Amino acid sequence: MKLFKNLLLASVLFLGFMTANAQSKVAHINTQELVAAMPETKQMQEEMKKIAQAYDTEYKTQGNALQAKLQKYDTEAATQTDAENQKRAAEVKGLQDKLQLYGQTAQQELAKKQQDLYQPISDKVKKAITDVAAELGYEYVFDSSPGAGLIVSKGKDLMAAVKAKLGI
Repeated sequence: MKLFKNLLLASVLFLGFMTANAQSKVAHINTQELVAAMPETKQMQEEMKKIAQAYDTEYKTQGNALQAKLQKYDTEAATQTDAENQKRAAEVKGLQDKLQLYGQTAQQELAKKQQDLYQPISDKVKKAITDVAAELGYEYVFDSSPGAGLIVSKGKDLMAAVKAKLGI
């Protein structure tokens, strides 16, 4: 009877151990918080602020020049011919279009610069997370930032088996 109890206890422990090992190790990390804490991010933000201020200064300078020209043309409109006023209106319209295009181009260049500066930070974070996950034996790491998803996946992917079952 004692042998039976020992065998039962050993089998329960063995099955429990096997079940625990069969489960994947899962972890999570808030990458937004991690990225915000990095000194590289603070440097990126400072550089982006300087670049944005330079674009803003140039935009305001062009806008002020346009405004001054518009006021000058408005005050002189009564003394000019209709042909000259139309010519000036076309010139002002061209300057307004140029200013609007400059604003759009500046926004696009800022977005590209931000992406260029952020990419090495993102790569560094992903590599660090992947390395730590491998060191600690985690197969899956989820990003706990709002709206984020899976970062590391080394477990079994069921996509092929599910597609086969569905006939896809």
